[in-house]
Amino acid sequence: MSRGKAITLAVFTIWPVVYVVLFMCMMFGMMMPGLWGGRPWGAPPPFWIILPLHLLTIFEIPVLLVIYIVYLFRTSRVAQDKKVLWALVLFLGHMIAMPVFWYLYIWKQPEEGTRGPEGPPY
Repeated sequence: MSRGKAITLAVFTIWPVVYVVLFMCMMFGMMMPGLWGGRPWGAPPPFWIILPLHLLTIFEIPVLLVIYIVYLFRTSRVAQDKKVLWALVLFLGHMIAMPVFWYLYIWKQPEEGTRGPEGPPY
């Protein structure tokens, strides 16, 4: 994968983590009614910003999961005996596992002298 595509994938991969922090801050802020002018009715203004972001994030995570699973089974950078384990980890712990997988197998270059899962040449 080219560096440009890897960086683009990293931005999309980090977004759900950033969104969770943003969402929690907004929810905490909504609990303080005086913060939004004491309006007792209707949604506060940040709600209309966070709603589209929430929907986009909901649809982004499964798309990212498909991208990572397809990459996992097409690449030779992950050892054959670890692919099923990585698939389960990506599926069950996607928000934490995807950035780790991205760093280990997409961004990080293979060490000099290794040829993939076979190990060093003899």
